[in-house]
Amino acid sequence: MDVRLRQGRRYIVISALLALFLGAMDALVVSAAMPTIVAELGSLHLYSWVYSAYFLARAVSLPVFGKLADLFSTRTIFLFSIALFLISSVAAGAAPSMAFLVGARVFQGIGAGGIFALVYIILSDISPPGERGKTLSFASSVWGIASIIGPTLGGFIVTYMSWRWIFFINLPIGVFCLAGIGFFLQDRRRRDKEVHLDIAGILCLTGFILSFLLVFIAGGRNYAWLSYEMGLLAALAAVFFIVFVVVELKAKDPVLDLRFFRRRDFGLGNTATFFSSFAIFSLFAYAPLFIQGALAKTPMDVGLAMLSLSLGWSCGSLVLGRFVDGAGGKAAAATGGAMLLASGVMLLFFSPATTMLHCFLVFLLVGLGMGFVTLSTLLLVQASVGAGDLGVATSFHQFARTLGGTVGVGICGGIMTTGLIRRLNESAVSLPEAVTRRLQESTENIFRPEFQALLGPEEKTALYGAVSQAMAGVFWIVLGASALCLVSALLLGQKRLEKKIGG
Repeated sequence: MDVRLRQGRRYIVISALLALFLGAMDALVVSAAMPTIVAELGSLHLYSWVYSAYFLARAVSLPVFGKLADLFSTRTIFLFSIALFLISSVAAGAAPSMAFLVGARVFQGIGAGGIFALVYIILSDISPPGERGKTLSFASSVWGIASIIGPTLGGFIVTYMSWRWIFFINLPIGVFCLAGIGFFLQDRRRRDKEVHLDIAGILCLTGFILSFLLVFIAGGRNYAWLSYEMGLLAALAAVFFIVFVVVELKAKDPVLDLRFFRRRDFGLGNTATFFSSFAIFSLFAYAPLFIQGALAKTPMDVGLAMLSLSLGWSCGSLVLGRFVDGAGGKAAAATGGAMLLASGVMLLFFSPATTMLHCFLVFLLVGLGMGFVTLSTLLLVQASVGAGDLGVATSFHQFARTLGGTVGVGICGGIMTTGLIRRLNESAVSLPEAVTRRLQESTENIFRPEFQALLGPEEKTALYGAVSQAMAGVFWIVLGASALCLVSALLLGQKRLEKKIGG
């Protein structure tokens, strides 16, 4: 490889990783700014949609952009995604109202979906044989790094600048990414045959993803799990799914070829990813409740515990990336699954007497397991399809991770809330009706100052004890997901990774 080619590849890698970092960060920095945003723009009822709009749009666009990358120019689709992300970032930063901000976040999410889908495809394309795992490990570690930096950066920008700059700051970095990809990435199509865009499949898939994910986003929060609205959403998701399967079986060039699931590594690799994401994102969401509630620790302690999880994820990806190419992809995935299972067993022994050191070590092991599973299954899924379907395979792997995290957080949230209310009802201490109502709305209300002001010393003791008991149900679910991840990894058929994408 000559010097010019090596330099070009370096710029492409840096630009792609920075673009991925921007998309990952944008889901995190907003959390620190939301109180300030609501104070200025009002419309508190739209608070959660600033997150949900971005998340849903990203989830819907992931598989679609993966298919477009296979049909058209990878470079063109990626540049379009970055440009859309930057334009909508400017719109979000200049938002005159909360409704306008939510709309801008929808387009930000679409752009981020394209970035997430295309980054892994581009890095796979430009990596020489034997280095693909190492290159992709950098991308996998970006998620852990973003989760460490994101909330802190958001707080800094809001404190010393303006909340609008959490969006405007994307511009200079994004322009650099546009230049790096635009100048150095070769423009080529992955397929030479005639293009047949599966519009019906895309629409049905979009309808299914939106309705299915809304079940877990709105369930227990906006609507009761057994309400009419939730039943309607679930039925709508089922109808869209059935129609999608029928359409894809008849499509000339389907957006997702269902025959891929007959390939062991494709189906089981994505299944392992689903359950690993189910486990780790459930912990991301509800471990802080245990640490602050059952252990009576500070937000700083929560941050350090989550830091160990994020560091484990990044380190696991980077360590595995150094030796995974040409090595045992199945063994790596199984090792990661075993780490998750071992940490899941350790979680069952968590109690109010658990030390923070114990928490750090367990969460570090969870992160390491996630890093191993995510990277190894991505490589196995890519190797299970032909080069012409790399985009679909890669983006579906990202989608499986998104789906697992959403379903996990939704299910564990329902278990946590139900268990908490039940334990409190069984307690000898009676809580005020206002307290019980706020808990039913969201368990996150536990640590809000206005909520704490409603509680006396005995009530706080009873509440924190109930949190510890309710979290046991969450830990059992995490253990079950970890076990299913390990089983899926052990059933993988391909023991050694191919040197070349496309099996």
